[in-house]
Amino acid sequence: MGFIRIANKIGLKSLHMLEPEAAHEATIRLLKTGLSMPCSPVSDGRLSFQLGDLFFANPLGMAAGFDKNGEVPDALLKMGFGFAEAGTVTPVPQEGNPKPRNFRLTADEAVINRYGFNNDGHEVVYNRLKRRARNGGVVGINIGANKTTEDKAADYAAGVHRFADIASYFTVNISSPNTPGLRALQERDALSDLLKRSLTARDEEAEKLGRRVPVFLKIAPDMGDAQLKDIAEEVLALKIDGLIVSNTTVDRPRLKDAKQAGEAGGLSGKPLFRKSTIALAKMRRLVGPDLPIIGVGGIDGGPAAWTKITAGANLLQLYTSMVFKGPDVIKDINRFLLQQIEKEGLTNLQQAVGSNVDAWADLSLSE
Repeated sequence: MGFIRIANKIGLKSLHMLEPEAAHEATIRLLKTGLSMPCSPVSDGRLSFQLGDLFFANPLGMAAGFDKNGEVPDALLKMGFGFAEAGTVTPVPQEGNPKPRNFRLTADEAVINRYGFNNDGHEVVYNRLKRRARNGGVVGINIGANKTTEDKAADYAAGVHRFADIASYFTVNISSPNTPGLRALQERDALSDLLKRSLTARDEEAEKLGRRVPVFLKIAPDMGDAQLKDIAEEVLALKIDGLIVSNTTVDRPRLKDAKQAGEAGGLSGKPLFRKSTIALAKMRRLVGPDLPIIGVGGIDGGPAAWTKITAGANLLQLYTSMVFKGPDVIKDINRFLLQQIEKEGLTNLQQAVGSNVDAWADLSLSE
């Protein structure tokens, strides 16, 4: 075992001695010092992906929720991520739900959280990210609505207007289970209104900036086939730039940590893998081969990452596996993907996208 891997294991053990939210805050503070966790990024053109004017050096990104306030995107990119996503950010700062609100299920390699969009608000996060904009790299902005806002679609449009000049892409997050009424925005009529208003805001900003910022829609895995079909039809009709599948689940599969399994909130990590991958494959089959999709949920290593790619993902995101495996997982996944490219005789990872979509899309989300 190399020095870097040993150092990361020691650091991870120390963090796990802390309460989960305290460990998260300690990690952010460490990264803000500029002393990023030891790592050895993987660089190979076969892992790259081009989306409009965005170049992803590798397919693996840090999902939203880790860097809620846009404090450490450059540190994450330095660790070897191909992109990072800040947020979720709401127009007005909010504290989120009462603590404790983050629960580490170590035996399951899972986390349950009910943070509730705690963040510093548009203005603070914008000014912070504006200062690092010249550093480059792909940094997306995940936008959401305040808990007390009645017209939630207006909050999303406001997010687009506020961040358009610095966002690599936007994620319209309507799939968190921790803000009352938010997931109702996935219903067809509400979704159509929300997306139209968000895209109108994007196009208004494009006239000023000369750049149309890509807009991704992030959905939950807790939907039936009919609702997935409705979402796919709206996404295609309105020409949304991509999908992120999926957010956390409110379902509770059989978990080893029975004590914490009953906590309210969204479940992420290894137990989410099957459900999120089925949802991903179903959406890939519904939207066709061309729409970019970011696959998220339970990616804990190279084999899981490869499975997401072959089920229909162009790009990937993780978060929870960093909690249990540390930054080594970034390098390990990218190396595994390169090995699979060579094994399959491919010239680029994108040639594998959706190659096993039917096997996953034929499975039931309710099983």
